Amino acid sequence: MSAKRSNISHGVTIRWALPDDLAALERVAALDSKKLPAGPLLVATVDREIWAAYSVLDELAVADPFVPSGDLVGLLRTRATQVRDLRTHMPALRLEPLLARLR
Repeated sequence: MSAKRSNISHGVTIRWALPDDLAALERVAALDSKKLPAGPLLVATVDREIWAAYSVLDELAVADPFVPSGDLVGLLRTRATQVRDLRTHMPALRLEPLLARLR
């Protein structure tokens, strides 16, 4: 059996997006030329910087194309499946009202 090595040489943290992450999430979405998906969002951070985000509801992702973020989207997708399968409590954080205030 062969193991696939990740091209990310730093520690990765997967966590729920917080309201304070809004600016970083919008930056990643803009870099990816996509709209920010509806929350709740799982984010993958490297050195406390958000490299990718994944909507547990919409199953859509945004990722920084200038860093090796492809593997992170796969990790986020897997974690979102686990969260849905376990029916764990998902936070009720919705970013749309925050975005509407900024526009």
